[in-house]
Amino acid sequence: MTIRMTRRAALAGASVFAIAGRAQAATVIRWATVLPVNHPGVAMMNKVAAEVKEQSGGAIDIQTFPSGQLGSSRDLIESASSGAIQLVDEGAAQFGQFVTPFSILEAPYLWRDPEHIRRALAAPLMEPMVNQLIAERSLRMIGATYYGTRHVTSGSRAIHTADDMKGFKLRIPEVDTFRVMAEAWGARPTPLNIGELYLALSQGAVDGQENPLPTIQASKFNEVQKYLVLTAHIMTPRPIMINERTWMSLDVKQQNMLKASIAKHSREQDDEIVRQEAGLADTFAKGGMTVIKPDIESFRKPVIAVMPVRFEAKWGKGLWEKVLAA
Repeated sequence: MTIRMTRRAALAGASVFAIAGRAQAATVIRWATVLPVNHPGVAMMNKVAAEVKEQSGGAIDIQTFPSGQLGSSRDLIESASSGAIQLVDEGAAQFGQFVTPFSILEAPYLWRDPEHIRRALAAPLMEPMVNQLIAERSLRMIGATYYGTRHVTSGSRAIHTADDMKGFKLRIPEVDTFRVMAEAWGARPTPLNIGELYLALSQGAVDGQENPLPTIQASKFNEVQKYLVLTAHIMTPRPIMINERTWMSLDVKQQNMLKASIAKHSREQDDEIVRQEAGLADTFAKGGMTVIKPDIESFRKPVIAVMPVRFEAKWGKGLWEKVLAA
């Protein structure tokens, strides 16, 4: 039996084979976060994914998973470390659970403004901790965002000074620096995954929480909290980490493309966070929250008295001063 193939059929077959080859060659990068879908950080992720896919001609396919779909903060970092996912963004102190010096980047009363954060993250002082994270956890920092300035909210208690925090069940991330801060205020630190926080606040399982204003809005915590207390106790940088094996699988052009897209859209995200922060306290007040401007020094003084000394051995001698001076 003789099988004849027309030129058109042969070309069609070759085209199908080429398309299949390109599809197989595409690098799939799963980017997961605990941020809710309406947070500016998720909009940034989606913009990066679309831009990189277009610029790479489909060779890099970034798939985004917001709202903790793939796990808690710690779960996602461990998954990125193992390569189960390839990209993760988290508050800097979360990475301190794996490489301890990172927790200094989310220490209370450290940063002056978002520009101070950007300068420090681009400074040589970051190199040792970044290299340690690569060596020990196979994670490489390829960008960062400004998550916002954190404030306390309360469900039933007006808080004007740190003395008013005595016995207050304050939800915190599962991070030791946050625990020490809460204890310095006299509060009862209560670690809890952010995905469980709305329900815990609504049921009174915790008395309050602390987060940036855009996160409070995106997660609708203002619906179940009566008081917004403008403590401004932490400015949070949110590093973006890629699995090292994934990074090394990209060629130099693709690496530069990914970093450039993240840098571009991260800055847009930062500007949006700053814009929202400028007006959200008034928005919450109009929505029924009582906004309190507390005695900031009463919150700052007990934390500064214990934090640098307590963590110097973990962070490294002199790192606190170097970050302050960046």
